[in-house]
Amino acid sequence: MTHTDRQPRGLDEIVRISRAVGHPKNDLVVLAEGNTSLKTSEGRMLVKATGANLRTVTAEDFVEVDLDVLLELIRSDRVGDDEVAIACAAGVTWGTKRPSVEALLHAVCHTCAGVTAVIHTHSTPVNALLCSDQAELLTRGSLFPDQIVVLGRHTLLIPYIDPGLPLARFVLARLLEHTAEHGSPPRVVYLQNHGVFALGASTDDAMQVTTMAAKSARVLLGALSVGRPTFLEPTNAERIDTRPDELLRRSILLEGQV
Repeated sequence: MTHTDRQPRGLDEIVRISRAVGHPKNDLVVLAEGNTSLKTSEGRMLVKATGANLRTVTAEDFVEVDLDVLLELIRSDRVGDDEVAIACAAGVTWGTKRPSVEALLHAVCHTCAGVTAVIHTHSTPVNALLCSDQAELLTRGSLFPDQIVVLGRHTLLIPYIDPGLPLARFVLARLLEHTAEHGSPPRVVYLQNHGVFALGASTDDAMQVTTMAAKSARVLLGALSVGRPTFLEPTNAERIDTRPDELLRRSILLEGQV
């Protein structure tokens, strides 16, 4: 691993949003849970180092890695933990710490068109559903308009898979299938019995996706507590997703700061 005087672009930005993710009031992570990443240039990303606490994270708790090195590992036939550790270490271009094991999945998410920031959290309401037999309801449909504006109509649910290389390989294949089917990548990837990945065009966009995913889970839990959820009809959901005023709101949100 290396640490030079060159500070990667976006380092202050990823520190800022990471501390917001880790704030206790948001109930998104505790202790060293979760991680964040930001594409710094074509082919590189900053990602949180393993063991760092998002609430108190500093610039030294991030490493910059070469995306091509990680993606080559994911697409290769290497499977051992030692090979993964060696490749991840070899891919570090800035920083002195070890990248999170989730760096591989962050690299996969950064292959999606338009994605520059990724936030991974373990929010209580989302995980309450992901750890139940009702997890698929998170991706069955949309419950309210703003859910569609921020999360899009089509999200992705992944079964529990060992974090690291096996999970990254599986998600890469599913992202390609999802994009081929729907014409664009998902903004949310739910991991059963694990947590959620939010894909955004900026750090603030990814944070908005994260907080809306948590709210959507709370609404769904509330609906389940009094009966059964009533999802929007597909025609209504499609209308919301394409209405000019909603498209304008979506663009305004993209320009905002959390």
